[in-house]
Amino acid sequence: MVLQTNLKHVASAAEHSELLKNNENVMICCGRMGPMCLPVYDIMEELQDEYPNVAFRDFLFDNPDAAVIRNLPEARSFMGLPFVIYYKNGEVVAAASSIQTREQITEILDREFK
Repeated sequence: MVLQTNLKHVASAAEHSELLKNNENVMICCGRMGPMCLPVYDIMEELQDEYPNVAFRDFLFDNPDAAVIRNLPEARSFMGLPFVIYYKNGEVVAAASSIQTREQITEILDREFK
């Protein structure tokens, strides 16, 4: 099962691992089709053309394999969906949760991936 977004989807822990291995810069939004998540997916869809050096993906929070995100130390204190994780060379460089603005997202993208 995957989310109904126009983003490419991560559907398994194996795909997550391959994604990190094959892409230097990755932003994954792990969530549901809910009111806090939809704006983040929309912003990510808009930013794909502006940041061609970043792999933008979604991952269904309720997928058992999404434990690779849910169980990250960086996500331990998160209270709201979505969980947004930024990876550089396979390592977590930033993490955020709950609804986010375009400005909050681009600030992290510019800081970590430029």
